[in-house]
Amino acid sequence: MIDPNTSRHVVVTGAAGALGRAVVQHFLDQGARIALLDHRMEHIVNVFPGLDNSQHLLLEADVTSVESMGEVAGRILAAFKHVDALVHIAGGFEMGEEVHALSRAAWDRMMNLNAWSFVAVSQALVPSMIERKAGSVVAVTAKGAARGAAAMAAYIASKSALQRLVEASAAELAPHGITVNSIAPSTLDTPANRQAMPDAKPENWVSTAVAAQTIGFLASPAAAALHGQHLTLDA
Repeated sequence: MIDPNTSRHVVVTGAAGALGRAVVQHFLDQGARIALLDHRMEHIVNVFPGLDNSQHLLLEADVTSVESMGEVAGRILAAFKHVDALVHIAGGFEMGEEVHALSRAAWDRMMNLNAWSFVAVSQALVPSMIERKAGSVVAVTAKGAARGAAAMAAYIASKSALQRLVEASAAELAPHGITVNSIAPSTLDTPANRQAMPDAKPENWVSTAVAAQTIGFLASPAAAALHGQHLTLDA
């Protein structure tokens, strides 16, 4: 039974995705109260049909919208009073045009989903952490953010921008007792990736369970001395 007075309060964006499910399960196993955010409510309900709605929050939100995140944050703080950890998983991937043929629409899509969303989510929930002088923020970047690759310019640029945002936020929030870090996985072993790359070897990929455990570490007091780090996950 969850004790609302002693349990940790965790917000997970992209909760209905493959990694989101593993992260939610990790924190459920630890007895946390969780606010599960996804861009469609039916996705959350379908993935977590037996979740106790009296303890946890299932919320539809657009993580690229400051207005949407502000409204959702108000509901979270009204129910939880405070947030101990914010895990920002929501984002997107797509192969794209070559740089000389890159469309503004593709660029904006990736930048909004992977970089601006971190800003919108942070604006909504970080001020309450600053008030308490405590909290952890964990983002999901990518090992590939370190270097460009053909036909992936917009995606890689957006994940690289996210890493720079994480580093800047870490420097800004460390004096307030808040840690900000990311995991930077190579390829995650998800159903979508298996379908997209049928000839690949999933045994060389990173399991979502391992990624969730690493996120759990970064969101825990054990990672209090880590600021602006990107933990590379590679099988």
